[in-house]
Amino acid sequence: MRDLRRGLVATLPLAPGIAAFGLLYGMMARQAGFAAWEAVAMSMMVHAGSAQFTALGMWGVAGAVPIILTTLVINLRHLLMGASIAPYLRGLDPAWKALLALWMSDESYALAIAEYERGQAPERGYGVPGSHWYFLGANSGVYVVWACSGLAGAVLGRAIPDPARYGLDLVFPLAFLGLMMAFVKDRIGAAVALAAAVFALLGVHWLPSKWYVIVAGLLGSGLGLLLEEVTGPCKTS
Repeated sequence: MRDLRRGLVATLPLAPGIAAFGLLYGMMARQAGFAAWEAVAMSMMVHAGSAQFTALGMWGVAGAVPIILTTLVINLRHLLMGASIAPYLRGLDPAWKALLALWMSDESYALAIAEYERGQAPERGYGVPGSHWYFLGANSGVYVVWACSGLAGAVLGRAIPDPARYGLDLVFPLAFLGLMMAFVKDRIGAAVALAAAVFALLGVHWLPSKWYVIVAGLLGSGLGLLLEEVTGPCKTS
């Protein structure tokens, strides 16, 4: 259980940001007409902040099919995340893989992939450093904080009519900027991060819905592969 506890503890620095974002979601859900229990049920079943906020924005003005398709597009980034972490999960039982995929969030993915890359966790018999128990702990920590903060926001209801006035809407992007810095270790990483940011900003104006998230991720990843190929021979020579 040590790795499970380490995963839970690793989420503590992120907990304030997740909680603030969850509070904002809960309050906005009530303003959209959700009952408190409905807002909490959505957090527990969907467990995807950006998708839940998008659904709230479309609630009452779009049907079920457009909401489902739009949130599906937003969460396509999980395919990229899953593909990057899949090599570390080889040999795991399919039930374990399904459990980790079910609760994986952006924050828990960042913590888990960083742990696998550092290789500081003990071997678990699957030929790679890291631990699926650590991954589960990170998933669980984020899930609990998200659900509880959503409940608190739903209970507060309309006590704060304009949460953005207090800067709560900045919590989410700032939290991810902090997570990203742990992965920027060299010039290639910095170039990919800056390029992906530029692609995303351009995509906001030129692409429909949230497709800019997927396109920026794919273009940034492609640029990273290209730079690795170009600089690889230079390093060896």
